Amino acid sequence: MEPIQKILTVVVIALTILLSFVGVQVVLMIVDLRRAIKRLNSLLGDSVLGGGLIQPDKLTKVMEMLRRGKRVEERGQG
Repeated sequence: MEPIQKILTVVVIALTILLSFVGVQVVLMIVDLRRAIKRLNSLLGDSVLGGGLIQPDKLTKVMEMLRRGKRVEERGQG
């Protein structure tokens, strides 16, 4: 084999290993994100349905504020 073919072979092998590693990491991140969303869903469901601190109307107002991109301002601080 010529030197260029050897270099290309090494590069292809290295990129294959690197992309495999990145693919595994992406899958692990998606699984972790899925777990976090399930926990958040459970927490919000318990607090809304159980009459906890978060009530549906307040949660809707917070989501609307975040959607519009407004800042939270404190009252009484001129």
